[in-house]
Amino acid sequence: MGNIRFIHTADLHLGSPFSGMKGLKKDQWQWVKDSTYAAFDRLIDYAIKEMPDFVLIAGDIYDGEDRSIRAQHRFQQGMERLADAGVPVVLGYGNHDHLSGQWVRFELPGNVHVFGPEVSQKRLATPNGEVIISGFSYGERHVKRAMIHDFPPAEESGAFHIGMLHGSMDGETAHAVYAPFTKQQLLEKNYDYWALGHIHMREELNQNPSIVYPGNIQGRHKNEAGAKGFYDVSLSKSGTSLQFISVSAVQFDRLSIGCEGIMHMNELIDACRNGIEHQLMEYGPSILQLHLTHLDAGAKELFEEVTEKELMETLQEALEELEDFVWISSIETELGTDAFEISPLAEKIIGVMDSWQLADWKNVLKDLYRHPKGSRFLDSLNDHETAAIQAAAIQKIRRNVRMEE
Repeated sequence: MGNIRFIHTADLHLGSPFSGMKGLKKDQWQWVKDSTYAAFDRLIDYAIKEMPDFVLIAGDIYDGEDRSIRAQHRFQQGMERLADAGVPVVLGYGNHDHLSGQWVRFELPGNVHVFGPEVSQKRLATPNGEVIISGFSYGERHVKRAMIHDFPPAEESGAFHIGMLHGSMDGETAHAVYAPFTKQQLLEKNYDYWALGHIHMREELNQNPSIVYPGNIQGRHKNEAGAKGFYDVSLSKSGTSLQFISVSAVQFDRLSIGCEGIMHMNELIDACRNGIEHQLMEYGPSILQLHLTHLDAGAKELFEEVTEKELMETLQEALEELEDFVWISSIETELGTDAFEISPLAEKIIGVMDSWQLADWKNVLKDLYRHPKGSRFLDSLNDHETAAIQAAAIQKIRRNVRMEE
């Protein structure tokens, strides 16, 4: 048996609403809103150019169970293009686009093989051997059962065995735990490759055999930072080669701007612009959290007379002439504790927050996380998330709750 080659992607989230983006102009907002479609088109373009043996899509093609007409039409068009090129597709639906949702039906072309709600197998013939792909679609949004128990073990030595599973490692805390599994349970099936989905960060949980999360193809908020895309996989009985292909149309990132020696606002604006131009040259269109570092007490006057909103508006205006799209979503300042003389009340508030454990944060933020509509756009609270929230809160307190002059 020789090598087979396939694309492993997941979590397309076509039609994602991109909530929380404030201040964008109408054309900019439309451009960001369409970024999941642009990333998907790049994936299809790549597949047609490279002609893999097949494409695997491991869940959450659509962002919601209602599957908008526009999102379905764009996906159907992509599948038609792959059909015309002779590229088979095997897919399963995930927790976001489960089979119990309500939507207007689109008929997919014959090259697309869709898993039902029970674990089953799809067989594909390739020039270098037969491939047996095991997987399932979510029959409902919340699949808490360990579906891994239903996957049959690999028994045909003359075929490649691939498992497709949209779910999370047992004990995972960053995402909602659906269809839980352990790495050992996957290894016990003796498959040649595990194509995972659900976690929006690319990660290789194991090698030989490879157990892989490709992440999503387009970041949608600050917690999905960095390049996003899919894997071009070459698989043989002796090993796996993974090539990450970035297709994100816009990249969320956190950009640090060194501000040593800066005393005037024009110097600060120039430093930010230079750093952002370098970011755009390397990564293309970006939505950025600016992190201004090495600002000492000498920078105090720069921030006493200007609000973060004013600074953001001024910087955005200075960036409008740049060719690539760029948007500043927030500005953080790394100021020494002596930069601003804050009040005893502010010190007390900071001290209280320092004593909070994860359970305290959950209690304080419970109304936000229980909101029926807003909560779906929030990641699960964990120690990493609460540390970021606390850092941002302390920064605002230090800047805004100062000693009376």
